[in-house]
Amino acid sequence: MMIRTVLFDFSGTLFRVESTRDWLRAVLGDRGLSVTGDEAARWAERLAAAGALPGGPPPQRIPDHLAELWSLRDMDMERHRATYTGLARQVPLPDQGLYDALYDRHMTPAAWSPYPDAAKVLRGLRERGVGVGVVSNIGWDLRPVFRDHGFDALVDTYTLSFEHGVQKPDARLFRSACEGLGSDPREVLMVGDDRRADGGAAELGCAVHFVDHLPVHERPRGLLPVLGLIDPEPAP
Repeated sequence: MMIRTVLFDFSGTLFRVESTRDWLRAVLGDRGLSVTGDEAARWAERLAAAGALPGGPPPQRIPDHLAELWSLRDMDMERHRATYTGLARQVPLPDQGLYDALYDRHMTPAAWSPYPDAAKVLRGLRERGVGVGVVSNIGWDLRPVFRDHGFDALVDTYTLSFEHGVQKPDARLFRSACEGLGSDPREVLMVGDDRRADGGAAELGCAVHFVDHLPVHERPRGLLPVLGLIDPEPAP
């Protein structure tokens, strides 16, 4: 069947969050805290190991008291914040307010960069009359990120786990996305970086295409093959 709709994951697919070091540096600067470069580097390394940055490196170890929260972190906003501030609190920082400030920072458009070919691919799909949706396991509203980077006009619908109380790979989240776009799942392509989570779309009969979750500068053309997976000719 011809692909008439493409669903995209957010983090690691269309956008990439800033590095843990840049994330920490931005928050320290906003709060007027002056620390040595070596000290900041040590904190950033420990925060990365703890998995404290959503969209960043996963935790090297999940503490027992956070294990249940971790498994359900994308179900609602409260769980998401509690999970990631809890992971961050494994790292002693000089100001208790830093933990919430770090969490708040990651939700800002400035913390995210689109992959270099993301705009070209989304515009190409729009030119071909292909519907576009974003399906994300997430605990906050990512729409401002798309608006700030000029992508919102290129997306038809957003299906976010915290708004539905369902996480990928549960097929119900993909079904909601397809229904929101009026699409037959057999005519839908899901593009993501997580083979388990995003691969759940295959249960509905969607085609699935995976990209590598890499830093922005290391993946300049990872999304371009998507255009070759649909009708190559623009819609009349």
